[in-house]
Amino acid sequence: MSIIDKYNKRAKKINSLLCVGLDTDFTKIPKHFLKMKFPQFEFNKWIIKETHQYAATFKANIAFYEARGDKGIKELKMTINYLKKNYPDVFLICDCKRADIGNTNQGYVDSLFDWFGFDAITLHPYLGKKALLPFLDRKEKGCIILCRTSNSGAGEFQDLKMKGKPLWQVVAEKVSKDWNKNKNCMLVVGATYPKEMKKIRNLTGDMTFLVPGIGAQKGDLRAVLKAGLNSKGLGLIINSSRGIIFNDNPKEEARKLYKEIKKYR
Repeated sequence: MSIIDKYNKRAKKINSLLCVGLDTDFTKIPKHFLKMKFPQFEFNKWIIKETHQYAATFKANIAFYEARGDKGIKELKMTINYLKKNYPDVFLICDCKRADIGNTNQGYVDSLFDWFGFDAITLHPYLGKKALLPFLDRKEKGCIILCRTSNSGAGEFQDLKMKGKPLWQVVAEKVSKDWNKNKNCMLVVGATYPKEMKKIRNLTGDMTFLVPGIGAQKGDLRAVLKAGLNSKGLGLIINSSRGIIFNDNPKEEARKLYKEIKKYR
């Protein structure tokens, strides 16, 4: 079973494509958590308990934990251990956007895949396939490559033309046709660019996309599902972070997005 099969199995089990982003900004945590010994972990545990029935995936953005130094790193590790113990079938993503030369990447592999225990991590393609081999060669782990990101300035580089093709298209073709020999590659394709998502889907077949941009960035969910679902009715990991976890009622907000995804599928 490939690592992407783990995601698909969970998605089918609970009929959900929802990813809850644990972007646990310490400055936004409700005050009563700040009185606890491990505030980020306790907040995350509460969010997980509130939303796990709707979530095929949890995605932690490592920046919010690194910002607190060793305390934050410890609480992220506690969060991942808690998820693996209590919800072992849930797919776990680290949003870290790593990539460097090969021997440096091996350190990231040892940390993020082996010590933290994430199933998949986000990576940028700028240094090329050879540099990313320490990630790509881990057949049992997922490599989620930045392709067409959701931020408003994404086009500054991603729209640059190479032999008549925008860079995001070159990345999609390269990853799907050359880098994915172990069937462990996915792509980041933002909800704010559904037209590009449709073209990427046509280029990459049934490859799975991590989709940021729903929620706070106002991506069009209906357009995303129309453009991005693969031939099996899967192929999307639809993330919402701030829109769920800092809502007054995260359980209801997760349920609402879960139901909306089901409606448009």
